[in-house]
Amino acid sequence: MESKAFKMKLLPGFEKEYKKRHDAIWPELSRLLAEKGIYDYSIFLDEETLTLFAVQKIKADAEVDKLFDEPVLRKWWDYMADIMETNPDNSPVERPLKMLFHMD
Repeated sequence: MESKAFKMKLLPGFEKEYKKRHDAIWPELSRLLAEKGIYDYSIFLDEETLTLFAVQKIKADAEVDKLFDEPVLRKWWDYMADIMETNPDNSPVERPLKMLFHMD
């Protein structure tokens, strides 16, 4: 098992919309993430800076690198592109976070 943490940036005024869209996450996207080895995924919001902090737990035999070519993931990126910082392909701008402490 591996943990991956990263941050993204929400555009101003879209806090409620971001939550609404994730509360109704597409079942096919959830299924795809699980199939590729992501079994625990949380996103937190710093309301002062609109920074999104994501943490994923990933199985040892995961195929996360294969996610980026999946049409449903690309469709989700397109769906979310109007409310967050994105790259030219509409993928969210992600900045990796380094783990400094973990307690079991």
